[in-house]
Amino acid sequence: MRKTYAVPLGVLGAGAATFGYASVIERNWFRLRRFDVPVLPPGRPSVKVLHISDAHLTPGRSRLIHWVRSLDALEPDLVVNTGDSLSHRDAIGPFLDALGPLLERPGVFVYGSNDLYSPVLKNPLRYVWRTSKSDYERSGREPDLPYRELGSALQAAGWLDLNNRIGRLKVGELDVEFGGIDDSHVNRDHYDRIAGPVDPQADVHIGVMHAPEPRNLDRFTADGYDLLLAGHTHGGQVCAPFFGALATNCGIDRPRAKGLHKHQGSWLHVSGGLGTSPKAPVRFCCRPEASLLTLVPRS
Repeated sequence: MRKTYAVPLGVLGAGAATFGYASVIERNWFRLRRFDVPVLPPGRPSVKVLHISDAHLTPGRSRLIHWVRSLDALEPDLVVNTGDSLSHRDAIGPFLDALGPLLERPGVFVYGSNDLYSPVLKNPLRYVWRTSKSDYERSGREPDLPYRELGSALQAAGWLDLNNRIGRLKVGELDVEFGGIDDSHVNRDHYDRIAGPVDPQADVHIGVMHAPEPRNLDRFTADGYDLLLAGHTHGGQVCAPFFGALATNCGIDRPRAKGLHKHQGSWLHVSGGLGTSPKAPVRFCCRPEASLLTLVPRS
């Protein structure tokens, strides 16, 4: 009898231990990634860009809140938030508290689908063979999260709303032109509203979006944007050792689910994200993260 139950009990115990690690330890094991990005004209001074994404914040996530707040010590010249900040109706206050002194720095933002729609329980295995975009298309749901209030609060702090908009900021000594789109995952992206060549008088041009869909990446690159910033993928969220992300939940290929890569003539940085949906509160071989991108002159 002992031998009969030994194997299934061992498998059950290993599964419980893995879930405990993924949901308690790795989910709260935040890390900062650093990259140098050669996008500036020769002779221009470098600037530091803090890229955050996919906090999926709910009240009570004190470790996440405190860690994000601590990033102000990096003294970034610019903060870029690529969306999915909320996962609860009462999360705006905690999210603003997480940003804290970062709100006093130049910043820009776009929305993700989870800033509009509260999370629902799904089978996470479906992401291996299809994206969740069709779930939104079929549901006919109306937005039930206070995304407009979130946007108003960020704009009140001086941050630029880049949802299907072009903007401009002085960042350090640089003149930076931005183009941004709303979330393609819920068909709110309207690139035609920002389409056209970038202004050659700006020192650098940054494209901002939530989901790194190749069709939009191609258009940003064709219009002359130097650096493209996105989130959404969670870096795969659950990754296999020596294999990487199992899925990206969008059209980007798995090897570029997170990190800094080239996309044709542009640099692309995809954030692995800070959080998870509260309906799937696990990370495995994919620690939550923010990135500090130092923009440096091209060689």
